[in-house]
Amino acid sequence: MKTNEIKELTTKEIIEKIDDEQGMLLKLKMNHAVSPLENPLKLRHVRRHIAKLQTELNTRKEQK
Repeated sequence: MKTNEIKELTTKEIIEKIDDEQGMLLKLKMNHAVSPLENPLKLRHVRRHIAKLQTELNTRKEQK
């Protein structure tokens, strides 16, 4: 998801997406601990996506 797509989301949607992504990251980490993932770079992409969402959320909180 690109930053301009993230900016179009509502604050509630961003919070929901962060929760979903954190859950997926936890599952990926657990699966990777048991047996190596086919694409371990997926962990990095999910972490960075969470960071983008949190950055937009923090920006909105500062503007209020």
